[in-house]
Amino acid sequence: MPFPVVAALSTRASKVILLCAISSACTALLINEPFSVPHTKPRADSDDADALPAQPMSRDADADASRAARSAEASNLASSAPENAAVASSRASSAPAIATAADAASSVASADSGANAASGASGAAPAPPSMTVRTVPLQTSFDDALKRLGVDARTASLLERSYAGVIDFRRDLRQGDTVSVVLAPRAPSGPGDARAGTTADAAKPVVREPLAVRVQHGAASHDLFLHRNLQGEPFYYTKRGTTATPSFARYPLAYTRVSSGFALRRLDPVTRRWQSHDGVDLAAPAGTPVHATARGTVAFIGRETGYGRIVVLDNMPPYQTAFAHLSRFAKGLHIGSHVHRGQVIGYVGSSGWATGPHLHFEVRVNDVPRDPLTVALPGDGSGLHGDERKRFAAQARRLSALL
Repeated sequence: MPFPVVAALSTRASKVILLCAISSACTALLINEPFSVPHTKPRADSDDADALPAQPMSRDADADASRAARSAEASNLASSAPENAAVASSRASSAPAIATAADAASSVASADSGANAASGASGAAPAPPSMTVRTVPLQTSFDDALKRLGVDARTASLLERSYAGVIDFRRDLRQGDTVSVVLAPRAPSGPGDARAGTTADAAKPVVREPLAVRVQHGAASHDLFLHRNLQGEPFYYTKRGTTATPSFARYPLAYTRVSSGFALRRLDPVTRRWQSHDGVDLAAPAGTPVHATARGTVAFIGRETGYGRIVVLDNMPPYQTAFAHLSRFAKGLHIGSHVHRGQVIGYVGSSGWATGPHLHFEVRVNDVPRDPLTVALPGDGSGLHGDERKRFAAQARRLSALL
């Protein structure tokens, strides 16, 4: 900066000093000019920005662009606010209408369901399928009666075995005996079942397993009810959940020892020949009572070669029992006599080919001799137990009311 001039300018020295001061100021000005930044430079740059080529935006430019975008968005929202308000107002005004429509639809559905219930009650619509009860007379056989009731042969055979403990259908049929069954409703055919309603489907016989069966035999009635185990196998039990088939005792007398066992090939002590031994020999003192091991009918009573005095009982199919080497028979027994389990049918002896007093006891299954000591026999343990038995008994009581 120029120095202040205090001295008078009249003298030569003063002129020299003034000139030097002016020169120093000019020199300083010339030296500092290229490195100083004039205050008006940013304004000149801003004015010339349009003339410069496009450059990548800096952070300041990004911030400026973001502020510009927000401003534009705010402007758009402000311009659309009336329209949004109108839409919101329209929706708010239509909400009651929508709710009213939903209420009306619900009312219509309720009215339809009430109408359907009323029409079902009045008989206009078919009632839900119910269980069917059918009864036929026992004319020729139990199998024939079940066939007329629409029961298949497999189920008929199961029922005949189940009733074997209480009725002998081959001998006990009487005029006026009847068979009644309770059948479950048929499952309705779905709309997609192309066979539903066809002639072939209508002609096809209806085969259903009875849920309950009653045999009216004279003044007595015998009821059985269907039960399926966990494997789906069918069984028929009494109302109490017990089997109606007769139970078998394993041994027909109080014996002392097994003197000879069951064998496919054995040297006979009397004939001295190798042959099968179709039963077991139970040694006991002569005169020991021999009991029937299960309910049955006397199929043969008398003498037979080798067996001596023998009684043959037809038990529940497919079982048959034989008692040989007897000393005598129980009084009153003859072919066709009915015996019950535990009834005395004879007494131990040594008739026939015997070396000493004992009972020769046989069990035949489908006319094939089986080892009496190991063959599977129906027993008292068969039936339902615990909670399963209680549930079955409750269901049986409901079904019994339909018979």
